[in-house]
Amino acid sequence: MPAGAAPYVAVIGASQATPRDLADAEAVGRLLGEAGAVLVCGGRGGVMAAASRGAAQAGGTVVGMLPGDGRDDANEWVTVAIPTGLGELRNGLIIRSADAVVAVGGAYGTLSEIALALQAGRTVQGLHTWEIAGVDAVGSPQAAVAAALAAARRRTAEQG
Repeated sequence: MPAGAAPYVAVIGASQATPRDLADAEAVGRLLGEAGAVLVCGGRGGVMAAASRGAAQAGGTVVGMLPGDGRDDANEWVTVAIPTGLGELRNGLIIRSADAVVAVGGAYGTLSEIALALQAGRTVQGLHTWEIAGVDAVGSPQAAVAAALAAARRRTAEQG
């Protein structure tokens, strides 16, 4: 990533999310947008839509990696919709395009993204998500975003 370029942070979580997860995801998205980060997500509903809404309302850029072949599957807050035609396999694209990851709640799809992130050497900040080795549990959207942005900056500096 060129010096001064915006960090890319993936926000992952369930499409069928709890009200707490939705509120936290929207706050994470808003904080990322305010910080000038690019939010990367699956581009559809639940946590993805809530984070997208928060980022878009803060003037941020949202990249949605969609499972199907059409851009029209994206939620209304996605800035750049990328139809992959890969279904759940798009999870690897979401993770590989990000400098850091924030997991909010989640089900098995989120677990697969966490595993891919850890395998790829990305840091994962977790807000009430899977409690597994390598996931840094945080207590608030603010803590998740601060840690993710710091990790993204470290990764950028290491890539030089």
